Amino acid sequence: MADPTGKFPRAFLTPGTASFVDFLAAHDPSLLPGSRQLPAGTVPMTPHATTIVAATFDGGVVMAGDRRATMGSMIANREIEKVFAADDYSVVGIAGTAGLAIELVRLFQLELEHYEKIEGTLLSLDGKANRLSTMIRGNLGLAMQGLAVIPLFAGYDLDDHAGRIFSYDVTGGRYEEYEHHSVGSGSVFARGALKKLWRAGMDATSAIRVVVESLVDAADDDSATGGPDSVRKIWPVVATVTADGFRRVPDDELEDVVDMIAEERTRAVRNARAVHGKQHGGDLR
Repeated sequence: MADPTGKFPRAFLTPGTASFVDFLAAHDPSLLPGSRQLPAGTVPMTPHATTIVAATFDGGVVMAGDRRATMGSMIANREIEKVFAADDYSVVGIAGTAGLAIELVRLFQLELEHYEKIEGTLLSLDGKANRLSTMIRGNLGLAMQGLAVIPLFAGYDLDDHAGRIFSYDVTGGRYEEYEHHSVGSGSVFARGALKKLWRAGMDATSAIRVVVESLVDAADDDSATGGPDSVRKIWPVVATVTADGFRRVPDDELEDVVDMIAEERTRAVRNARAVHGKQHGGDLR
């Protein structure tokens, strides 16, 4: 309730928890996504976001997300962003109900910033992963009604000096993944590509190529995943996190990667058709 004098309420001026989510739950829980009650009836059709992939490399971790949001069988948005900086040393990608997922990310960003201001230090990477787990668990009621949010979280561990990846389920279960992982409707196809392309000791450039190529493979088989769009100049959102912090890969760099993948695959298809044509007495070009 607003103070009639225009001053901040006492809750805002009283020292308390370093968790902004806990503060909000005590002060006004209705502002938390999971505390909202849906009206009776069928859950409305909403845009959904997929696919997110992540992979570790020598000195950090990379995460990438396609740009398509779907609503049933329709494309709801071609340029949605699904990969965000959580703070200077971590990144989060979203899959699931797009609106709630983006709101959850904004709240998570605020949670980490609030902790840093109150405690005067960064939360550990494990601590960040645990905080996100708690926030997802708070959304369980909406998830059970069909509005699920499944993020993928990764970051650079300042203590271990390495990139790490964490996945979640709708109940808030947290699982550390090693080497690479993917979530979303195209994750099965992306994961297959990651298994074949990922190599230990890769540098950042090679890792960026791997995650982009895995999204290309996912888009090839999953209609809810959008591949790179060279006509509209729409590229995946790709970010790396290293000891130097979060870095979003610029579009011109991604365009070069996509062009390289397309050229190699086009050449491979032409060679395969040429061989096929010779074997069957014709020239297929």
